[in-house]
Amino acid sequence: MEVALTVNGEAVTAQAPPRQHLADFLREQLGLTGTHIGCEHGVCGACTVRLDGDIVRGCLVLAVQASGGVVETIEGVSDTGEIADLQAAFEARNALQCGYCTPGMLLTAQELLAANPRPDRDAIRDHMSGNYCRCTGYHAIVDAVDATARQRSEGAR
Repeated sequence: MEVALTVNGEAVTAQAPPRQHLADFLREQLGLTGTHIGCEHGVCGACTVRLDGDIVRGCLVLAVQASGGVVETIEGVSDTGEIADLQAAFEARNALQCGYCTPGMLLTAQELLAANPRPDRDAIRDHMSGNYCRCTGYHAIVDAVDATARQRSEGAR
């Protein structure tokens, strides 16, 4: 089936099998491998992407369902500089040990900070709870998101 959508600001038209997931489409058809495949059941968050401004699990959305939509992957969000401060905070606090969950974590953290510019640590933990990390124990991730929120709120003054 033909899939036409905008990915990271570029119009894309490609053929996709009817039951191909968006995450697989991005990886296999477009070579955007920052969207990782983890559990393939929507549980781990490694396949997180933005679809029409909302984060979704790329393993739960079919590519044909996304047709006509706007998709942003970690590559696109990173290239715009939108999450540069989050990336720096993750690096500084060692919140990205193996890196497998990091793209999904960054997109989820950015969604939280866009909706709530100064969340407390409990709100950060709650929002990030749908993204699994087997390496960090989450403390460094919460630290990085909290530090970014503080930095952004101080910079806004």
